[in-house]
Amino acid sequence: MCGIIGYVGNNNSVPYIIDGLKKLEYRGYDSAGVSILQNGRLVTVRAVGKVAELEKAALLANPKGSTGIGHTRWATHGKPSEENSHPHTDCTGDIVVVHNGIIENYLILRDKLKSLGHQFKSETDTEVIAHLIEENLKHVSGKNDADLLIKAVQKTNAEISGAFAYGVLWARTPGLLVGVKNQSPMVVGLGENENFLASDVPAFLKHTNKVLFLEDGEIAVLRVDGVTVLDKAGKAKKVKPVKISWDQQTAEKGGYPHFMLKEIYDQPQAIEDTLRTARTDFGKILGLNTEALRGLQNIHIIACGTAYHAGLVGKYYIEQFAGIPVSVDLASEYKYRTVPHRVDTLAIAISQSGETADTIGAVKKAKSLGFRTLAICNVLGSTLTRTCDSTFFTHCGPEISVASTKAFTSQITSMYALAIFLGNANGNLSQNVFDKLYKELMALPKAMSEVVKDEYTVRHLTRKIYKADRFIFLGRNVNFPIALEGALKLKEVSYRSAEGFAAGEIKHGPISIIDKGTPVFMLMPHDSLFEKMLSACQECRARGAFVVAITTPDGEKQAKDVADKVLLVPQASEFLQPALNVVPLQFLAYWIAKRLGCDIDQPRNLAKSVTVE
Repeated sequence: MCGIIGYVGNNNSVPYIIDGLKKLEYRGYDSAGVSILQNGRLVTVRAVGKVAELEKAALLANPKGSTGIGHTRWATHGKPSEENSHPHTDCTGDIVVVHNGIIENYLILRDKLKSLGHQFKSETDTEVIAHLIEENLKHVSGKNDADLLIKAVQKTNAEISGAFAYGVLWARTPGLLVGVKNQSPMVVGLGENENFLASDVPAFLKHTNKVLFLEDGEIAVLRVDGVTVLDKAGKAKKVKPVKISWDQQTAEKGGYPHFMLKEIYDQPQAIEDTLRTARTDFGKILGLNTEALRGLQNIHIIACGTAYHAGLVGKYYIEQFAGIPVSVDLASEYKYRTVPHRVDTLAIAISQSGETADTIGAVKKAKSLGFRTLAICNVLGSTLTRTCDSTFFTHCGPEISVASTKAFTSQITSMYALAIFLGNANGNLSQNVFDKLYKELMALPKAMSEVVKDEYTVRHLTRKIYKADRFIFLGRNVNFPIALEGALKLKEVSYRSAEGFAAGEIKHGPISIIDKGTPVFMLMPHDSLFEKMLSACQECRARGAFVVAITTPDGEKQAKDVADKVLLVPQASEFLQPALNVVPLQFLAYWIAKRLGCDIDQPRNLAKSVTVE
């Protein structure tokens, strides 16, 4: 997730672009850059850090021109650095590209372009686009330079694969900006004698509220006096503008009242983007060959908070699919306990930010013991990713709300992918079983798109229970960590007392805190432990609890007999079900907090990254 803003008009584009990038910093903030068409040549200014650093650099360089493009980056390929910042150029310096998304086949294209004499200056996948357009300009014909550029872009789109949206400027076409959309967001703002290209509406809402929403495969051609939209076949099509009624703050949240709610709805896309990088050999990610993978004897998972719960889910995955013993530790405890030194151990650190002090300290201890280390992290170039031997990057984009949602489901998706690849490498899974599990994993984003439709049902339910003093969450097996996560999420944003337990443990003590009206949430998909969860429902209901069963369609009828309310989630395979089951609990936390008037995105006493011990 990155931020793109382009301007074509009669005014100096620099203030428009800098202001637009500031509005888009929620989409990325590790580096930023602008390219301005000035007196027939492109002037590019880039800086590491937030847009404020770019603004300082732009003031010194003082570029001026009525056509320009800018970008604020969330690194996916290549560490945050000036060389890896956008915009990226071709060999001539006459073409610049800004890009949001992932080019899946960029390594193949990069090698091909290098063989043709192209020289690359960055580690990014984006730079491939600039060089491809340069190369394709040699092989297309057109009636003028604008026509040549559009045809070269069309040819480029046919060669790249993945999810991408990008904008292009060519020094030979002043007053022209080209934008492309394919599975990543791109919109056009229509002004008076000025037009805008952006990855999101907030970038230009200050100047116009008339918007064209592009569809996948479409190309937008922006000029001062108008915009042409081309369909996949290259034919001009009519697109009806939409008038945006949001204010600036609401627009940054995509129309949602809070970032937390927006990020719950982001989860299908976040998981899909994360899985794009799972379509690879995990041996390469781990820096280990097949023999070394087969030799792994122990795995230690270390994390804090929500990431710790993802690690608990990961333990079930790895032991089920790879047959390797796994221990899961809170990073703050791992640092100080005695950890036996055993050869062939992999330590996996999970963190959204990559800056959690306890997790970084635990990784340093693991490295001192000679363990190989892997980060599962959402921030490329963070301290954790620099400390670990290798990284699996979760492609969530920035998570603004303190309470983690999309990072959590992407983390457990990553753990599932890691587990099945390890199982395939060490022979614990046959190729046929691996293929089946992999296919089920790739279907998860679609199921996630269905479960986020549950918001209304959960919102309605919270009217009855939001004033309760305490809440209980119960689950078994791979859903036990989801019970812990549901309780944590509710505590974080609503400040209500909430606890999660393994359902089989309630009769060993916790059942004593259940009395009349206590909301108890049962994670009970129709799986091998469904009958056990039915019994737990009856035990709680007998004590007067208000029982809510979260189940799948096959379990609905029986669940209705033992629960006061049933929430349905789509059916997935037993071990993927947790990713879906957690979504109603996220909505639950959000709506209880909202009804209680809490500060949802910035709960009291909490910070997004805990950078001190």
